[in-house]
Amino acid sequence: MAHIPDGILSVPVLVGGGVVAAAGVALAIRRIDDRSIPRMAILSAVFFVASLISVPIGPSSVHLLLSGLMGLILGVGIFPAVVVALVLQAVLFGFGGLTTLGINATNIALPGAIVGLLLGPWVRHARSPFRAGLLAAVGAALCVLATGGLVALALWLSSSEFTPVAKVVLITYVPLALADAVITAAIIGFLARVRPQALLPHLASPDR
Repeated sequence: MAHIPDGILSVPVLVGGGVVAAAGVALAIRRIDDRSIPRMAILSAVFFVASLISVPIGPSSVHLLLSGLMGLILGVGIFPAVVVALVLQAVLFGFGGLTTLGINATNIALPGAIVGLLLGPWVRHARSPFRAGLLAAVGAALCVLATGGLVALALWLSSSEFTPVAKVVLITYVPLALADAVITAAIIGFLARVRPQALLPHLASPDR
């Protein structure tokens, strides 16, 4: 349930999420490098397709996020990649909503950007592809759990009546975290072995 639909959240939560998402997109655009555009487009497309495949778990459903993967490769560039995919999903398939675009993007992209900032250097300088994949797996799992926590927080802040739903959301994100971790570890480990330069986020300096 990372795609929160319209008409559920309160206005302050929507505004807060929109501000964070807008700041992330603005920062990414300011620092973007031409070399990063193709990989942003590819990962945005991967996220778009992967998140369309939902697996029912109890009263909710989950889908791959791959935010850890995007954060490690794109850094703050994850924000525009996620926003573009969410807009297309909302317009073409009715997933999520337009008023919740900001909060949905924040819930997914913010953990990925933080993991990319904190774990990215460790992954890129890992002594072996296996270690890089293991670190990436930890980051991916943390991203998914953080997204689940942010979704639950957004629901709880909007109305105390959503507290039971928020608890269910947190539980359903546990198996998703494991699946995301395995897939991210495999991809990062492969890239670290055959093309380690692909893990470098091509971002210009802030004063460019």
